[in-house]
Amino acid sequence: MKRVVITGAGTINALGHDVPETLGAMKEGHCGIGPLEMRDVERLAVQIGAQVSDFASDTIFNRQQLALYDRFTQFALIAAREALAQSGLEFSGALSAKSGVVMGNSGGGMQTLDENYRTVYEDGKNRVHPFVVPKLMNNAAASHISMEFNLKGPSFTVASACASSNHAMAQAFQMVRSGMAPVMITGGTESMLCFGGVKAWEGLRVMSKDACRPFSSTRNGMVQGEGAGVFVFEEMDHAKARGAEILAEVIGFAMTSDASDIVMPSRQGASRAIAGALQDAGVNREEVGYINAHGTGTAANDKTECSAVADVFGPHADNLMMSSTKSMHGHLIGGTGAVELLACIMALRDGVIAPTIGYEEPDPECALDVVPNEAREASVDVVLSNAFAFGGLNAVLALRRV
Repeated sequence: MKRVVITGAGTINALGHDVPETLGAMKEGHCGIGPLEMRDVERLAVQIGAQVSDFASDTIFNRQQLALYDRFTQFALIAAREALAQSGLEFSGALSAKSGVVMGNSGGGMQTLDENYRTVYEDGKNRVHPFVVPKLMNNAAASHISMEFNLKGPSFTVASACASSNHAMAQAFQMVRSGMAPVMITGGTESMLCFGGVKAWEGLRVMSKDACRPFSSTRNGMVQGEGAGVFVFEEMDHAKARGAEILAEVIGFAMTSDASDIVMPSRQGASRAIAGALQDAGVNREEVGYINAHGTGTAANDKTECSAVADVFGPHADNLMMSSTKSMHGHLIGGTGAVELLACIMALRDGVIAPTIGYEEPDPECALDVVPNEAREASVDVVLSNAFAFGGLNAVLALRRV
């Protein structure tokens, strides 16, 4: 099997419009959550979120592009451009024919959907723009990335709610590892912060009205965010042959299904995914120094995840650091695992562990080192990134310092 490395990273999210800004904000424990700015916000019970601010799409894309790009596609292209620029790759010939894109996304073009429902139902119009369908379809971001960068290999979108990004990156990893593709562009993107998107999530009664406080006994729910994270996954030999900078090595993954409940997480399902990722990576549990937690800030998710980690790591769980960066950038749903992977790379490359901010009081059911409120300097060799989605779909990635 081929060894797989990351040679490029890009992002745009509530913490920053690129990777340096985002990592700087994580190191400072900056909170990107604030009052929502959108039409009819006064009709929402939840009026906070982690929005991308100071974003002028018309300065980045032309009029013809904006007719085709929903906000989630715009985010994906911006992140992909940064990742490809860092990698130094250009695609032509055989490399173009074999390389592709796998993106994670859950909601598709929610902004477009929301706008056009208003057009038809509220404004009473009988026609919508002819590009509504290609603009809102879930695979739009992956397709536009493939077109912009001449990627003619396997290209598709994975939709598995909050695990979409990790599932997508796992598929990209498997393709490169198996030799199916020398390079894959992968990650996730989401923009559900519109009136209809937030109103739908309100109905679940899992949203906080004031802050995201994962693992704290005072936590009262999740906070939505938006943005994208995109990475270049590449065969190690291919990367070394061209002198590429290597950010980290992807060494394993595992995916499980709880097969039990559509919204309540399973300790056993999460445990099997974590243990499976370690087995696939060929590492002992004692080698893991940091876990980027799913850590949504809901009572059920946090305690289930902590229990699963304790089950898998046993006594070593007391030596682990585990933080939730959702406390800073919010829950990007289908895009969240991709932004969180940046914190994993930062831990491996920079020796900085992103904190869980907003932490107030310990919870006996979450009795792990959650790196409360302040970033920490620490040298780690192996990290995990957890994603546990509605529908009982679990995906865990393992990375190693190179």
